[in-house]
Amino acid sequence: MRWTGSTGVDMATSGVPSGRVARGGKLGRLAAEQTVRGVGTRLSMIGRTEEARQVLAERSAMKTAQQIVAVLGSMKGSAMKLGQMLSVLDLDFVPEAHRAQFTRQLAALRDRAPAVEFPTVRRVIEEDLGPLSGIFADFDETAIAAASIGQVHRATLRDGRAVAVKVKYPGVERAVHADIGNLEFLSKMARSVLPSMADTGVLEEIAANLRSELDYLREARTQHRVAQRYRGHPYITVPDAIEEHCSRNVLVTEYAAGHGFSHLQALPAADRDHYGELIYRFYLGTLFTDNEFCGDPHPGNVLLAEDGRLAFVDFGLYNRMDPEHVDFERSCLRAAAEDRPEDLYAAWVGRGIIDPDAGVTVEECLAYVWAACGWHLLDEEVTITPELATSAVLLAVDPRSVEFQGMRKQLLPPEHVFSRRADLFTFATLGQLRVRANWHQLAREWLYGEPPATEIGRAIARWRQATRPPPHPDGPVRRR
Repeated sequence: MRWTGSTGVDMATSGVPSGRVARGGKLGRLAAEQTVRGVGTRLSMIGRTEEARQVLAERSAMKTAQQIVAVLGSMKGSAMKLGQMLSVLDLDFVPEAHRAQFTRQLAALRDRAPAVEFPTVRRVIEEDLGPLSGIFADFDETAIAAASIGQVHRATLRDGRAVAVKVKYPGVERAVHADIGNLEFLSKMARSVLPSMADTGVLEEIAANLRSELDYLREARTQHRVAQRYRGHPYITVPDAIEEHCSRNVLVTEYAAGHGFSHLQALPAADRDHYGELIYRFYLGTLFTDNEFCGDPHPGNVLLAEDGRLAFVDFGLYNRMDPEHVDFERSCLRAAAEDRPEDLYAAWVGRGIIDPDAGVTVEECLAYVWAACGWHLLDEEVTITPELATSAVLLAVDPRSVEFQGMRKQLLPPEHVFSRRADLFTFATLGQLRVRANWHQLAREWLYGEPPATEIGRAIARWRQATRPPPHPDGPVRRR
């Protein structure tokens, strides 16, 4: 259904619960129901045949996924962000034979989350920008995507340009702040589906990131700058923001026509490897080449454009890092790659990442970095699978496994939390594509300043030489 100039406005309100009690209650009930369901399923399997057990396990997993999608999708905010993060992991609490199907259900939070009805969307837009007819010649009332704090509609400006319009959910700002006060409830829910994410520090980091996402005007400025930087790029495109039509609650950008991530997953291996290298370069390479990066890598933010380039969207969590901090990360990765555990240990102690009295050995530091980041330290081809990516993510989130008992007192400084998150979830996104490359050879470009080892890298280098990216805006580097 499309809007083409009608004037009636339905003042219906959205269904996003925003109070701490309401949101905490929903999360608490979800955690309790999953516990009861797990016990009931185990009891019902007693005395059943193996085939019957498999059927019951599948039904239980699917009911769990469907309920998580319904509850988190309707709540939006931090809760939905948690669900989106879960959707790229290979979850151990689901029987192995059914994990792929469960992940597809969770992916609905990424691609098909419950949408707010158009009358509410229209009211938000018109309160910020004035009558729709003054800006848009055509507006699709059906959302084409739903994110954690807003949903996206396709529209046409009065000058004929096709645009994507991201509209903030009414009440979502109150909901985000309510979630911050409900970390205990979120922790209970996380423990019921993924114990290693039950640490409140992880949930606090999610909520802090969401605060940045609430600022659509900042996102518009960022996206415009990044779009200008990638204009004419041989392999990557970023839709520009239409800043004159952006506001506190509405973000209007160029429309990126193309195929979603599921289309990329169905491509032949060679094509997947090609796009995997581009994802790697966009989300991780820019940290070391430009001292900035997109902190929200996940499949919903990657599209295959009609011209064959990869389009990247969603810049609410785009960050810059002080070059000193980037150099620290580079030096640590080099120390690990070159088997210099003493230097790595000294760097971590000097930065306060580990306590020298905690009993952590130099060998343990090296082993931990290789377990979490070894995919771009090993100088050979590596195929990234969902299982491999998930093990690295869970280890980094919760290093208190038997293998890394001494790492339980590690303390990642705030300025590195975002970049490590980008690293891990880029790995998880690539795992969903099952891509293969010598990731270390790619990383040597920014770890050692070596010339590109691939044709993609050489083409990008030629493009960089022919263009000059716009300078950073005035003002201090944003630190976390």
